[in-house]
Amino acid sequence: MFKVYPILLISVFLLSSCATTTSQQKINESVADELPDINEVWVNSTLNSEFNVNWSDRFNDAKLKTYIKEALTNNKDLAVAAANVDRSWALARQAGAALKPSIGLTAGTSNSGNFTGQSDASNSINLGAQVNWEIDIWGRVRSGVMAAQSSAEATELDFKFAKDSLAATVTRAYLLAVEANLQLKLNEKILADTAERVRIVQVQFDNGMVSSQDVSLIQSEFAAVQEQIEAVKGGQRNATRALEVLMGRYPSAELELTDTLPDIPELPSAGLPSDVLERRPDVIAAERRVAASFNRVDQAKAAKLPSISLTSTVGGTSGQLSDILDPANTLWTIGSNLLAPLFDGGSRDAQLEAATAEQKQALASYGQTALNVFQEVESSLDLGSELESRLKLLELSASEAQKALNIVQLRYNSGETDLLDVLTVQQRVTSAESNLISLKRNILDQRVNLHLALGGQW
Repeated sequence: MFKVYPILLISVFLLSSCATTTSQQKINESVADELPDINEVWVNSTLNSEFNVNWSDRFNDAKLKTYIKEALTNNKDLAVAAANVDRSWALARQAGAALKPSIGLTAGTSNSGNFTGQSDASNSINLGAQVNWEIDIWGRVRSGVMAAQSSAEATELDFKFAKDSLAATVTRAYLLAVEANLQLKLNEKILADTAERVRIVQVQFDNGMVSSQDVSLIQSEFAAVQEQIEAVKGGQRNATRALEVLMGRYPSAELELTDTLPDIPELPSAGLPSDVLERRPDVIAAERRVAASFNRVDQAKAAKLPSISLTSTVGGTSGQLSDILDPANTLWTIGSNLLAPLFDGGSRDAQLEAATAEQKQALASYGQTALNVFQEVESSLDLGSELESRLKLLELSASEAQKALNIVQLRYNSGETDLLDVLTVQQRVTSAESNLISLKRNILDQRVNLHLALGGQW
């Protein structure tokens, strides 16, 4: 009787050697097939030397770093993502538990007798242990474990990319709030200049030097600047509240901001297009989902094959608790069960079809993720060159507009032109200065987006 079990175990191990699970090499080949032909260098950049993942430190803004750290600690959406990571690894551990035997303890009491009272009632106590173990011959359980682990790895990488994305979002929100603060200061300066012009025009009118038209024009301009200030204040409060919410604070619009935008850093070295696929957490997460999908297909295939389970029990039954461990009252059993699926209404076939479809979906999703990454980097590099050119032109425009304002102001003071010309040129100067502030913030945003697209750390 006992000689059967070594033979059974040897057979199990021999059958186990026939179990197939998808190799990492096959997964790598499959994801490579989803990629387009990759250029050796970025089309829109000549800066293809090794990428510096800590490039974002070049912003050199201590307050910004403090706010990013606070957001990474307190942001609620990030807390949800972190909990999802914990859940994914717990599910992976749960799947792994199926590879090990399960052991249970049983205990109970029973009373017996008859209704005639012709025999005495009897009492018994039973205590035992039971071991169950499914022998994973075809790798079904192992494939499920590997799928769960790959999914957990993908979720953890998603969390890492969420942290990077949050840092980038905080940076952009911070820059937008600082820009609003600068726009407010610009408009307050313009308001002060306009108020002085109102005083001068009123004196000129009182002395008969200008008409009431000039008074109305300057009063209209003064009211327009005041309206613009109210709009900028509203935008500043909204930008500050958005930043506070990202940091997990109450949106009270009371966050302390700096008075200047950070200096515009040079474009970072972009590295090679192929490198970004191994650096971006979201791309690696997509690859891990492909691996999980392959393992689920293996799991579904193995589920169509017979399964073998071993069961063992040991226990004792006695009328007295003190005698329950007496060898005479102790019994043991060892058994094996084989379950071969014959008919299940097509359930296992449908599971395999679903797993195969999910595998195709995961592969296509990986390919699209890679394409999106390439697009983000190329577009951001292209935008960087465009914004640099625009900055030079806008700086020239602002400089020339200021010269024109100085000239028209002199001509107005000497009576050679009217107030409307002065106000028209003043509005051009104001627009150029305001656009210059916005453009500098846009360039900083581009640097942030490029750093994120290249897979930089924060």
